[in-house]
Amino acid sequence: MKKDVKAFLKTKRKTVDYRPVPERLKDYKEVAFIPGPELSKEQSSRCMDCGIPFCHWGCPVGNYIPEWNDAVAFGFWNKAFNLLDETNNLPEVTGRVCPAPCEHSCVLGINDDPVTIRENELSIIEHAFKEGLIKPQPPKKRTDKKIAVIGSGPAGIAAAAQLNKAGHRVVVFEKDKMPGGIMRYGIPDFKLEKKIIERRIKLLEDEGIELRTETNVGKDYSSKQLAKDFDATILAIGSRTPRDLKIEGRELEGVYFAMDYLIQSNCRVSKEDISGQELIDAKGKKVIVIGGGDTGSDCVGTANRQGASSVIQIEVMPKPPECRIEDYPWPKYPLLLKVSSSHQEGVERHWAILTKKFIGKNNKLEKLSCLKVEFEKDSRGCPLMREIHNSEFQIEADMAVLAIGFLHPEHSGLVKDLNLDLDDRGNLKSDDNYMSSAKGIFVAGDARRGQSLIVHAISEGRKAAHSLDKFLMGKSSLPNF
Repeated sequence: MKKDVKAFLKTKRKTVDYRPVPERLKDYKEVAFIPGPELSKEQSSRCMDCGIPFCHWGCPVGNYIPEWNDAVAFGFWNKAFNLLDETNNLPEVTGRVCPAPCEHSCVLGINDDPVTIRENELSIIEHAFKEGLIKPQPPKKRTDKKIAVIGSGPAGIAAAAQLNKAGHRVVVFEKDKMPGGIMRYGIPDFKLEKKIIERRIKLLEDEGIELRTETNVGKDYSSKQLAKDFDATILAIGSRTPRDLKIEGRELEGVYFAMDYLIQSNCRVSKEDISGQELIDAKGKKVIVIGGGDTGSDCVGTANRQGASSVIQIEVMPKPPECRIEDYPWPKYPLLLKVSSSHQEGVERHWAILTKKFIGKNNKLEKLSCLKVEFEKDSRGCPLMREIHNSEFQIEADMAVLAIGFLHPEHSGLVKDLNLDLDDRGNLKSDDNYMSSAKGIFVAGDARRGQSLIVHAISEGRKAAHSLDKFLMGKSSLPNF
């Protein structure tokens, strides 16, 4: 089988199709189709096998992108999977939800559309599952070390998988009812169906990893007991303290944090019991989503599926450009206008809008009082926001969702019990080897670096696992990437 080495000159970028909007709004099934093998072979052939592949530099886990693209182009699917499996513990997740910084640093992207790297990755891993290439591989030899991983999100799962490969006994603690962290509770099924997470979790359990759910370490399981039972610990507890909008009317009924909304929606879709909670439902309501990022987009898609009468998304920052500007030259990850599948389903979007007040009657939200802002650069070149005089206006709203990010991990409970040092942003402080201020306790993911991408969390979990293994054994055979 031959590969056309000039395919990048002849073949244009083609992405997968989405299910029709009227159809997908009726359910929470994934909106995008899995790329078929022929499409993936065609698109992989666009990879130029360039002399200096910057996609490696753009990928936080250092995926062997040109190598597995080449393998797919030739039809060597087993080889492609083996290469992918070496660097990424959750390619079925990143292949669905990663914003693909690798594609923005693709050399072909300098003067053409980049290779469909993320979709090719998804095609490889789904082909591997379909063909039975992925089987449990418990370690042949066990050490006498026992490791606790606190948190079953992407950083915790990656760390646990790596440490298990090294032969250590690994127990993953999760305070929620089901494992998966933000992948399960923060991302809607229409982007990441939960059967995808369950498939990976079962594989890890079959390889010998123990998962203890509904166990809040520091409350249900004391930090003192943790030190007695385990030789070392990795904290991968995420960044779950939301950024609030402390303005007049914040206490009104109808104003919610985005994560509270998404978690409850995911629980309802999964038929988890939410009795005793206030029902957060957009049906028949005028919904305002405050925040223009991915979380805000997920709220838009959820509100439309719940039957909102209208959905408006507002963002305080100016509208991003649709193509690269001087501030973000190749191969940097650019600040670009993103139009997600949720936006395509129906939403009114506005930029450079500041919410000043929530207005209501009888303790129920009725309106948002807003104004327009503009940005100019100060003497250091940093953006400075200025309110535009006489630009005030109001938006009718029955429900407002705050999707404006997260501050830091929760400090109460385990973090306080362990008396861990924090950085100036409130994240868990660590040295270059991912060890916290307490000996033998390592930190990884959003809890250490702040709110970030799933692919960064996977990378940090892997690196923390390498450092922990080296700390216990004096050396480590695990990769440090």
